[in-house]
Amino acid sequence: MGIKISQYQFDKICQQMEREFGKIKKGEEEKHTGMLFPMEGNLLKVYWQYPASNSRRLSEAIPLALFQIKSYLTRETYELDVFQSEDNQRLVHALLMAFDPFTNEELRKQLEQRDVIDLSNREELRAFYKEAVICLLRMRDSVQSWGKRMGSNGYFDFIESTIGATLPRDQEMKYGVLLPKK
Repeated sequence: MGIKISQYQFDKICQQMEREFGKIKKGEEEKHTGMLFPMEGNLLKVYWQYPASNSRRLSEAIPLALFQIKSYLTRETYELDVFQSEDNQRLVHALLMAFDPFTNEELRKQLEQRDVIDLSNREELRAFYKEAVICLLRMRDSVQSWGKRMGSNGYFDFIESTIGATLPRDQEMKYGVLLPKK
């Protein structure tokens, strides 16, 4: 059994993580494309295969991914079943595959071979996940912004128009991480 999460706590995870990790300012996204591109590419591949995993479901998936990261850092588990659906879980998985060594076995092997992070050390994990967290928070703001501009699926319409042509139409999930210096 994990910690039961209320709707209020679910809605506040983004603000909590922003206070803890910071945020990418609008216009500074270019500095973070090494993480944003694999995240968005993975999301778009899921959306192409499962159109019901749309921008609205992504707005649910981002807090779920943040709770997963929080779980790694606090070593607590959270009961999130009430917030999960098949459509948002596909997107959570796509996001985590872009940066999470506990989800992406290939990434975990690369990190272990390079011996750049101790995955059992909370402080090293916190530093490792910082880029992913700030990218998720920026993505959340973008989902909201593009939703207001282009409708309920505005975010996917936007990323499809910007990076869609550069992605292969396959199901391979990519990853990108900033490796800490040891």
